[in-house]
Amino acid sequence: MKSQTLQRIYKMLKPQKKAIIIISILSILISICEVVRPYLIKIVIDEYLSVGLWQKGAMTIGIIGSIYVALVLIGNILDFVVTTATSMTGENVIYYIRNKLYKYAQYANMKFHDKTPAGTLFVRITNDVEDITTMFKDVITTFAKDVFMIVALIIIMISIDYKLALLCFILIPFVVVTSVVITRISNKVREYSKNVKTKLNIFLAESIYGVKIIKIFNRQFEKEKECEELTQEFYKSRIPTAFTEGFLIGMMTVFENIGVAMIVWACTYHIFNIHLEIGVIYVFITYLKQIYEPINRIVENFETIQEAVVSINKIYDILDHKEYLEDFESGKELDKIKGKIEFKHVWFAYKNEDWVLKDVSFTIEAGKSIALVGKTGSGKTTIINLINRFYEIQKGEILLDGVNIKDINLRYLRKKVGIVLQDPFIFAKTIRENIELNDNLSDDYIEEIIRLSSADEFVDSLPNGLEEMASERGNSYSAGEKQLLAFARIFAHDPSVFILDEATANIDTKTEALIQKSVDKLSKEKTSIFIAHRLSTIVNVDKIIVLSKGEILEQGSHQDLLQIPNGYYNKLYNAYYEQLMMT
Repeated sequence: MKSQTLQRIYKMLKPQKKAIIIISILSILISICEVVRPYLIKIVIDEYLSVGLWQKGAMTIGIIGSIYVALVLIGNILDFVVTTATSMTGENVIYYIRNKLYKYAQYANMKFHDKTPAGTLFVRITNDVEDITTMFKDVITTFAKDVFMIVALIIIMISIDYKLALLCFILIPFVVVTSVVITRISNKVREYSKNVKTKLNIFLAESIYGVKIIKIFNRQFEKEKECEELTQEFYKSRIPTAFTEGFLIGMMTVFENIGVAMIVWACTYHIFNIHLEIGVIYVFITYLKQIYEPINRIVENFETIQEAVVSINKIYDILDHKEYLEDFESGKELDKIKGKIEFKHVWFAYKNEDWVLKDVSFTIEAGKSIALVGKTGSGKTTIINLINRFYEIQKGEILLDGVNIKDINLRYLRKKVGIVLQDPFIFAKTIRENIELNDNLSDDYIEEIIRLSSADEFVDSLPNGLEEMASERGNSYSAGEKQLLAFARIFAHDPSVFILDEATANIDTKTEALIQKSVDKLSKEKTSIFIAHRLSTIVNVDKIIVLSKGEILEQGSHQDLLQIPNGYYNKLYNAYYEQLMMT
């Protein structure tokens, strides 16, 4: 096992170190109880029953029986404690790793999320974490018990009769080799099965997330066939696993019975001059069966360890990439945000030098409004992403009130820059919670915000008003209603810079006019940035910036740009109105 993997396992073990030590000690005590019990029966058979005695000195069969019962009770009580503690330890591991993965996903930058499918993250947080927990429950806490059991049984068997013990031990190499061979085969089968299961889980997650697209394009039948094929592949991958597991259990039973037969044969025919009492034969047969179980379990646990190691490496292949984590602690908070934004010779590419923005420079004065205009892929949304530092630029500077945004605390920056997207996300929570987003806002303030965002009529129509539960992704609401909630949300948090990315595209003209009045009122002393395909919504902004293939072609007011003969905006505006006239 690589040192890197061992270090990763140690990181996970460290918080549970005390619990694991205590569980291991208790497990050893259980093993002692299991080892001593057959020996007590051996004493009763050979030293009492065989000679017709019920008492020798102060010891009677009744006292030995009481000790036996006490060991049974102690063993079962300890077993209950160990089982419960082991389960709790496993749950603690789940809690620790799952929360750590979720926290990483929340604090990771957009570059990480762009390259990591949501289905893969889902599998890491669920299936892989469960595999690790299995290792804690089935391996780490039982390893000490199994090793102690094997060593103790070997020592006791040799001390009773080394000849018969050595005869019994002849089978152990065969047990180990058989377990190793079958386990290795099973490992390969399980690894393949696990990969198929991961593919299936990712498919299911994406199919659920994209069910609307599936319905739009009427691909239910095709997706059903794809699911059936993956499920069938997973089913077939599990058959060899079941076969190898059953075969291993069967072989262990065979070895146990061969061992018992060898003991009886040796004692019956006095092989190697073995002359043993009935009690010794009994204890040897019992110990032989007991010794196979931990040997087999240790070998099988290597399989569990390997599965867990694969999962651990997959999880830490995410967690160890600190370069994707955004820093929300460093940086300064400005006394007051006025809202002046400057792009100075900004170059940006999502990948290598495939530039999306090329030497872009412009200034938005504090409290002014601008609109970004251009075809799809011109760089409009990228500019918005860069203002929020969802991505880091390769060249140039972006300044907010004269301060490089890289020097501003990221949490503070995003609190001061608010975005309303074209397709807002609604959580499966109450309307109030969707607006507050974990902030405690007063009822009067929320009601004022709802009125200001023109969402009052919509909220009042709901049976439970602000306490109405939204369905997943807000699917029970229309696109326009979700947009109204998005405006209420952004107004409630009162950012210094407003960014509206096609935010009124799904709202009727009347509601759009009401919201526009609200936006105008709130943005009198705030900087506002609009992305709009409907050019009629941006004619009154202070400046329009026209983009094409990541470069600025033109910038100026609506009237200024119309004065440019054969200008890009001039042509775009005229084409827009010609289209309106035709419809």
